Amino acid sequence: MTVTVPTLVAPAAEPSCYSRLTNEWICGQYLSDRQDQIVDATVQHLAITVAAVVLGVLIAFPLALLARRYPRLESTVLGVSTGVYTIPSLALFPLLVPFTGLSPTTVVIGLALYALTVLVRAILEGLRSVPDEVRESATGLGYGAGRLLLRVELPLALPVIMAGLRVATVSTVALTTVGSLVAYGGLGNLIKDGVSTNFRAELLTASVLCVLLALVLDVVLVLTQRVLTPWTRGVGA
Repeated sequence: MTVTVPTLVAPAAEPSCYSRLTNEWICGQYLSDRQDQIVDATVQHLAITVAAVVLGVLIAFPLALLARRYPRLESTVLGVSTGVYTIPSLALFPLLVPFTGLSPTTVVIGLALYALTVLVRAILEGLRSVPDEVRESATGLGYGAGRLLLRVELPLALPVIMAGLRVATVSTVALTTVGSLVAYGGLGNLIKDGVSTNFRAELLTASVLCVLLALVLDVVLVLTQRVLTPWTRGVGA
């Protein structure tokens, strides 16, 4: 009878950058070992950012129209939208948790409210930048209020609105990291973990990805604006 002696396989050596003694900022092995975790965090970060900005636009647009239609309410609308931004996330998110629970919805709503500070003003200023004579001409051609807004005012206001949207989007990418307070911060979760464990590679990777994500979204918005406003391409040439 032959007895087979099991062969003991020595565990693979842990990368030096995982060691607390070395703790390197750049660690290629970390990117390989935690690839799924990094991708999931990036996708979550992107999804929350886009959802928050879209929700912010949907809320800001009627508020801006209300402020323009009723000048007496303008200071109130701008004051409230700006005042929300002064509420610390440590206070705002817990206020939302009883209604939305510990979910991405909590972060999306909170970030959308923060984005109102920029978006409401941008939309309002964009609409005001449309020359009065253009409105009068469109009205003389039979344009109603709704058609005037959609076919004339919004296209002409788009450059100003897009400028505000770019600022709101980039700032939202940064603020999304705060969602780690309720465990839905995308790359913020990695940053929080990197800080708490003093893992430099994780901290640097998440931070760099945040910057890259902001740059990519900004470029996408710039290209979108060029497509939607072809008449502005030759301006300043």
